[in-house]
Amino acid sequence: MEPSYLLKQLEFILDSDPLIDEVGFVHPSQFAAITDTSVPTEANPTETAFWSRDHKLGISTDIIHPLYNAAKHAFMSSLKQYNTLTDLHTEKVVSDTSNVISSSYSLPNLECEVMKHSRALLLLSCDFGTAWNCRKQVVSKKQNVTLYFDELTLSTLVLSYSPKSERAWTHRRWVIKRIAGKSTNLQEVLKNESELAKKIAEKSKMNYRAWNHRCWLVSYMPKNQIIDELVNNRDWAGLHVADNSCFHYRTRLMSRTLEDSWYKQDSNESPSHTTELYQLWKDELTWSETLIKRYIGREALWLYRRFLSLCWIKHFAAHMGGTHVELFLDNELLLFRSCKTIPDNVFEDYESQAMFAATYIMWLIKQMDELQSMEIREKVGEEIEEVLNKVCPNKAFLWDLVRIKSGNC
Repeated sequence: MEPSYLLKQLEFILDSDPLIDEVGFVHPSQFAAITDTSVPTEANPTETAFWSRDHKLGISTDIIHPLYNAAKHAFMSSLKQYNTLTDLHTEKVVSDTSNVISSSYSLPNLECEVMKHSRALLLLSCDFGTAWNCRKQVVSKKQNVTLYFDELTLSTLVLSYSPKSERAWTHRRWVIKRIAGKSTNLQEVLKNESELAKKIAEKSKMNYRAWNHRCWLVSYMPKNQIIDELVNNRDWAGLHVADNSCFHYRTRLMSRTLEDSWYKQDSNESPSHTTELYQLWKDELTWSETLIKRYIGREALWLYRRFLSLCWIKHFAAHMGGTHVELFLDNELLLFRSCKTIPDNVFEDYESQAMFAATYIMWLIKQMDELQSMEIREKVGEEIEEVLNKVCPNKAFLWDLVRIKSGNC
């Protein structure tokens, strides 16, 4: 089949079903299993090129190269004409009649062509920056909120087959910035975005871009949505304790509660808000401790604990008097002692757990004032040294450094 015909067929399918939400590339040998065998291949040759059903689209790997070339040629040609006509409209001067585009190509028609061909091209080459940029150009001129949502739909389709496409994630952020002051349901958009990022992170492991996008969304979220995200994300985080990106997201959410804008939202009821915030952080510390004891030797949990502890010391314990600081430190020392035991068990990484617990306390010593640091060293100094010598003797010198810096040498 001619590449131009394949392109028309692809664009027809996309226009016929605007609800397509997933695209994939299928080996020709698999088409026999998914196509309707009652239709002879000779009678309908596109059956071996495209498959579309239940809002899913399959493209044969055999036609990707010619289809890409056809889409690129059609896109670049329409873009060139569009830019030329745009310049003519801007300058309002036609100095050379040889450059005049046929009257059949009006600006709206060319915009439609550019958008249609760029869509097909991006489904075949998701990192084609010129295609993304020209779509921004056209949509920006229209200033139509509906078109912005169409861009979210397209990038979702791209992410269905390329979940780590930096261009697609960047395009979504551009769209959200544009609709932030125009859409009346921004909170719903943010909720859907967060859910999309979570689903993609589940399917595509170690997807930093999805989690980075989710963290970026936090700055647009109001107070009630921050709380909802923390609650709704807790179970998922508890099942993915080795995923540092997940806890980085919770770090961003928790940090947001300490920003000035958070306090301004409750300026008329600060006492109750302070109590609510205090309880929120206290519950997070308790939950963190539960996970650390339940899942042995997970470094992501201990790193998250450091973040929670540092914020607790700075924003709560330090402002509520010495008793609160002492209670906090006593609890952390109990946590250390419960994690430093190394039983005869080859199925759990207790040695790593003990090492993380010891290095956590050494880190905590550095965050406290001189008197509090001295008290911690006196209470658990020998235990820390014993753990380091047993599980990681090559790191035992770290305890000596702690003592030197704390003035105890």
